[in-house]
Amino acid sequence: MSHPRHELDDLLAHQVRFSIVALLAAASRVEFSFVRDHVEVSDSMLSKQVSALEQAGYIKVHKGFVGKWPRTWLSITKDGRRTFERHLAALREIAGADGVGSAARQR
Repeated sequence: MSHPRHELDDLLAHQVRFSIVALLAAASRVEFSFVRDHVEVSDSMLSKQVSALEQAGYIKVHKGFVGKWPRTWLSITKDGRRTFERHLAALREIAGADGVGSAARQR
């Protein structure tokens, strides 16, 4: 039997990237400013983390206009959703549903 930590994704170990993907997993498309405000980071921090997630293929960046104003929206990809769900399942397994880790329950 393999430890569930092997299912954790290194990219999602970063709190801001994890928070971004968790937020996007709950919606089809979210405006950049909403993600920034919800995750409580600066524009530059969000841009940096979005670039890393986009490069990994976990999220997609959509650019457009609302009236004359440029807007950026973010969405999670199928691969990003699968990776997030696997990462979250591993965290739950490590922590255990009752708050006691799986190794402690087996003793």
